[in-house]
Amino acid sequence: MRTQAKNKSTTQKPVSLPLDTVLVEDCIKAMNALPEKSVDLIFADPPYNLQLGGELRRPNESVVHGVTEKWDQFGGFGAYDRFTQAWLSAARRVLKDDGALWVIGSYHNIFRVGATLQDLDFWILNDIVWRKTNPMPNFRGKRFTNAHETLIWCAKSPDARYTFNYEAMKALNEDLQMRSDWVLPLCTGHERIKDSEGRKAHPTQKPEALLHRLMLATTKPGDVVLDPFFGVGTTGAVAKRLGRRFIGIEREESYAAVARDRLKAIAPYEPRACAITQPRRAAPRVPFGTLVERRMVTPGTTLTSANRRHSALVRADGTLEAGRDAGSIHRVGALVQGAEACNGWTFWHIETDAGLAPIDTLRQVIRDEMASAA
Repeated sequence: MRTQAKNKSTTQKPVSLPLDTVLVEDCIKAMNALPEKSVDLIFADPPYNLQLGGELRRPNESVVHGVTEKWDQFGGFGAYDRFTQAWLSAARRVLKDDGALWVIGSYHNIFRVGATLQDLDFWILNDIVWRKTNPMPNFRGKRFTNAHETLIWCAKSPDARYTFNYEAMKALNEDLQMRSDWVLPLCTGHERIKDSEGRKAHPTQKPEALLHRLMLATTKPGDVVLDPFFGVGTTGAVAKRLGRRFIGIEREESYAAVARDRLKAIAPYEPRACAITQPRRAAPRVPFGTLVERRMVTPGTTLTSANRRHSALVRADGTLEAGRDAGSIHRVGALVQGAEACNGWTFWHIETDAGLAPIDTLRQVIRDEMASAA
């Protein structure tokens, strides 16, 4: 009798994400080991390839401690370009199709990085100028003071449905659209992490305010943020506070150790505090007729504009009547003003015990009920 060998399964177990972990490894190797299309956002602060020549001294002859570490030294532009293409290719593989990537740099490297991003078919959404309120002076007096760095924000394709919390950014900026020039200070004072001898633990530590803004703008609570050049863990610190998950990759154990200690001391904000202001178009649709059906606004009620110059009668079918004009709250609002369009929810007001209030406040009551029932 012939026996059959048991078929061994060749299915590999899915690779789990090392969430909220600092991986001490080469970033390209580490990213290539992660599952494909598994992270929502990548923030990268790669070596700048500063090409510094000799010591830089202040007018009092004290030495300026710049970036002199070996990890920032490359054998020419060709070597740097090959490194950039390798880590960006690995980043593209691990990034979700609707994810996004941020990379920061100075004039030494950001243009070369930008060209490589486009060569790899990333779609640039914005470049952000981080204008430093306290830049390092130009001690030699032979150039302009270098007072900014550039961030490039990009998606994987023009069709990517990337996250952008426009309303949250507007709220952060006192109800003004957030611009592409961000005025923020360098990382100094108590935020600057020092080693046991009182020296900077990392020469290019970024301020938490910078990461707070970009993470609030382009992620949602629970999203996974990857930083392939983790340093002393600023990305992880902000992600933990804001209720995001993080993966840090750092080649130097000395930096990783500092980052781990830093992250242990950080407590996340409570979940409600991490909620993001949602765009109005994302809120559930509530017709004005619903307010009429529920007698929150009864037929025969007179609505007025905020300045009381215009008025209209509410009809039983949820339309308004103003003289010879009749129609929706938006159409009649536009007609009485002689305008092309009108947001009737904010234009029309109803009399309350506290005075005039926009009918939008009544719509919000229904939306809150819907959110509670969800």
